Amino acid sequence: MTKPDALRILIVDDEKSIRRFLKTTLHAQGFQVFEAATGQEALQNSVADHPDALILDLGLPDMDGIEVTREIRKRSQIPIVILSVREQEADKIAALDAGADDYLTKPFSSGELLARLRAVMRRLLPQEEAQVLKVGKLTADLSKRIICIKDQPVKLTPTEYDVLKVLVLNSGKVVTHRHLLQAVWNKTEDLEGVAHLLRVTMSNLRSKIETDPNRPFYILTEPGIGYRLRSEP
Repeated sequence: MTKPDALRILIVDDEKSIRRFLKTTLHAQGFQVFEAATGQEALQNSVADHPDALILDLGLPDMDGIEVTREIRKRSQIPIVILSVREQEADKIAALDAGADDYLTKPFSSGELLARLRAVMRRLLPQEEAQVLKVGKLTADLSKRIICIKDQPVKLTPTEYDVLKVLVLNSGKVVTHRHLLQAVWNKTEDLEGVAHLLRVTMSNLRSKIETDPNRPFYILTEPGIGYRLRSEP
């Protein structure tokens, strides 16, 4: 039985079998589940049902899921996880740039979906609680501007700290190259021309917090798209 205070998830997919599977999976984890089969239903139900997060397919019969994401982002910062058969980097980047928090391709495992969902829903935590992240031997306390590995402070440059801060505030979420370049370097044009700044900073940052920078544990690369800070212990 779903608890009265259970987190509310809106599933948007035109395949009834997918909705049924997701509903069963989420109910088993204590979530309250709502459904929509079209983009218009998604826009209406994202208001009427007051969901805490959306699981959204891109291939809807009436409008593209990327457009649904853009419309929702005009009025809400609700976490959105894309679940789609589209595997091209261009589709993933377009969805993330439109405002999606994460992107998972079909077929998928229920365990990975739940992990991604838990990660993006950490955004619902009170801001002061979200200021401290602990993963493995890494502790990032943004309120005190302290980064530690094995309880030992790590000395970062201002730029390295700013990159890590963006990743911490979006822990578990894919952060695109564009987002990082805009947030840290305030770049909105000629992104390819300054992409090397991000690569160099990321390399230096990993050398300071990773046990093996060539096989990073904390900052994961999403090839061609961006980076993700691990949020699971």
